[in-house]
Amino acid sequence: MEDIETNTISFAGHVASSAPFKSLYAEGMGLVEETASYLDGPGRQSSKDLPRMASILYAAESMRLTTRLMQMASWLLLQRAVNNGEMTRDQVISEKNKVRIESFTVDTTAPGWDDLPEAFRELVARSLRLQARVAMLDREIYNVDQTDELRPDNENSVQAQISLLQTAFARH
Repeated sequence: MEDIETNTISFAGHVASSAPFKSLYAEGMGLVEETASYLDGPGRQSSKDLPRMASILYAAESMRLTTRLMQMASWLLLQRAVNNGEMTRDQVISEKNKVRIESFTVDTTAPGWDDLPEAFRELVARSLRLQARVAMLDREIYNVDQTDELRPDNENSVQAQISLLQTAFARH
C-alpha cells in the first residue's frame, strides 16, 4: 500500500517538476504580481472615474479577483512544495483542502461590467483561464478514481477491464 502512495507522490512531484507546470507556475505568480500592480496603480486611479454601478462592481470583482489569484497561488505553491520534498502527501492534501480553486465565477452580464476598465476585465479573463487550467490539473493529480490507485502504473485501462471481466467470469 505504501508503494501506491509513493507512486502518487511521485506523480504529483513529476507534474510539479515538468516544464508545463513550471510555465503555469510562472504565469500564475506573474499574474498575481501584475494584478497587484494594476490594482494599486492604474486600477485605483481608473476606479475613481467609474459610474456608481461600475464602481460597486469594480470593488466586488477586484476582491474576487485577488481572492481567486491567492487561492491559485496557494495551490501552485503546494505543488512546488511536493516537488521540492518540503511536504508529505498527507500535508499537501490537508492544506489543499483549504484551497478553493473551482468555486469562482464572474457574471460578465452584470450591470456596469462594460463600464469597467478594459485592463481590469482582461485581468479577470486571464485569471479565469488560469483557474480552469489549475482546476483541470488538480483533478488530474488528486481526484484519481479508486480503481486507478489500485492499478499498476504499467497496466492500461483496457487491460484492467479485461482482467476484471476474466475474474468475474472465472468465478461462475
